[in-house]
Parts: sequence; structure tokens; C-alpha cells
Amino acid sequence: MKQTYRVSYAFAGLSVLNQIAFTQVAIICLTGNAAFTKLPVALADLQALLQALIDANNNVALGGSPNLIALRDEAQQALLVALRKIAAYVQSESLDSLSTLLSSGFQNVPAPSPSGPLDPPSILKAANNGTTQVLLRLSPVANANSYETQWTTDGGKTWVTGGITSQARSIALTSLTPGTVYTIQARALGGSTGQSIWSTPVSIMAT
Repeated sequence: MKQTYRVSYAFAGLSVLNQIAFTQVAIICLTGNAAFTKLPVALADLQALLQALIDANNNVALGGSPNLIALRDEAQQALLVALRKIAAYVQSESLDSLSTLLSSGFQNVPAPSPSGPLDPPSILKAANNGTTQVLLRLSPVANANSYETQWTTDGGKTWVTGGITSQARSIALTSLTPGTVYTIQARALGGSTGQSIWSTPVSIMAT
């Protein structure tokens, strides 16, 4: 009997900036992907919804009035509706192929965590993603259910949490200070001990 895989809808619980980063990755992965030729939402339309959310979120950052926040939330919900439709389609096309599912940029629902401890992730990439934001890519950890990041600017005397996310491929650290060097670590959450040890740190100067 073939194993079936399920698409994770955890993207709906991400922060706005992480949803933006997730959608950017999905668009890249789905463009020209021969496994998904009948998308229920055209990539051009998905890109338009994404840009609308980016613009609305930028407006909130500049002003933050109740009306601008409402417009941002409406743009976010419109994008999520489109992502859920695509996720359902990806599910239907890749029930028995994890590699096909992952090629879409979406993630699978992980198997239940066993009783053993987790390996630490590796930070595969840390890159500036516009002003005041760094985008991380971690190596996925088997049986992890989420990932936590932290950073320091004073040689490790003080660590600041970067938040928890359910996916490893695109994690946004935001509201950073341009010209400041950030040393960043990550760890996997789950398993018998609750979390892995922290990863080897990497450093990057925010722009």
C-alpha cells in the first residue's frame, strides 16, 4: 500500500511577512512546474494578490490607521483563499509522491514525532531581503513540528527571540537595524526533549 501525503496548511498561521515570503517561494516553485499545469489560481493572479498584500502591509508600517489595518487584513485573507485553493490542488496531484508535493513550494504534514531527541537544524542561507529584514533558510529536521530562531548583537550576552514558525525554508526576521551585525541561531521543536540544541550561529549585517 502506497503512503499518502498531506499538504500542510500551517502557512495560514504565519505572520504577514512570513506569508509573503512563503508565497514568493511557492510562485518560484510552481512556475514552469510540469507536475502542476492546471492551477486553480493563475500565477499572475497569485502574484497580483501577493503584491496587494505587500503594498497594504507597507502602508500599515507607514501609518497604521484602523482603515489601513483593515485593508491589510482583507488583502491577507484574499491571498490565503488563493493559497488554500492551490494547496488543495497540490494535494490532489501528489498524494503518493512527497517529492512532487515539495516541488510546489508547499510543505507536507509531518509524521508524528517519535520519542527520540531532535537533531539541530543548519542555517543554509541568511540574506538581506530589503531594508530591516533578513530571510533565513534552514535545513529541515526529521520529526520537528516547528522551528525557533534567536539573535544577538552583543556577542551573546543578550539573545532576542525571532519567533516560532512551522516551516524551515523561508523565515523572515524583521524590524532589524540597518548597519547592525546580527548573529543568528535556530533550533527545532518537538521530539522527546521538546527542542534540539541551538544551531551553529551565522552572522549578517542588516541593510
